[in-house]
Amino acid sequence: MKRLYTLRRRLFAPLVYCAALFLIFEEWLWDVGARLMAKLATFPPLRALERIICSLGPSAAMAVFLLPALMLFPVKLLALFAMARGHAFMGISVFVLAKVAGAAAVARLYALTRPALLRLRWFALLHGRFMALKERWIARLKATAAWRECRALVDSVRQRLRRWRAGWRRGRFAARPMRVLRRFSAFWRMRRR
Repeated sequence: MKRLYTLRRRLFAPLVYCAALFLIFEEWLWDVGARLMAKLATFPPLRALERIICSLGPSAAMAVFLLPALMLFPVKLLALFAMARGHAFMGISVFVLAKVAGAAAVARLYALTRPALLRLRWFALLHGRFMALKERWIARLKATAAWRECRALVDSVRQRLRRWRAGWRRGRFAARPMRVLRRFSAFWRMRRR
């Protein structure tokens, strides 16, 4: 029995790591998309559109909420078609771009339409069940060692990126490309003589 448990744990370990990385990426994508769409909403025509969306009834709010998924489905199919025809890079980039744009749009529309959608009894029931199930599974995933390792990896990468950006802002790295360009131009001036 112990061997079976160990074997099962070893077989599912890569899946747990993939799930942890996917969840971290999805959380990041949701947060960034929501912030980006909130900044875009300061544009006056979009602000007016958001006011209209917030004033919609439950049925119209459901239609607006499902709109990005319906609009991006053909784009994702075209991306898969491009990959099948041998244009893998183009297909993958279109698919990722559609995923990012769709997640950003859905995040903002969810925030705008949630009060109206929760007035639908069936939606409120399914929403409550889904959120409870999601929280349970996320809690189980966050209790694993894979989650802690992936989170530590992501945090270290973020910290390095912050330090790198701070170095560029202070001008610590900005001087180096100029030195390289000066050396390069001096080298070519000497070669001309």
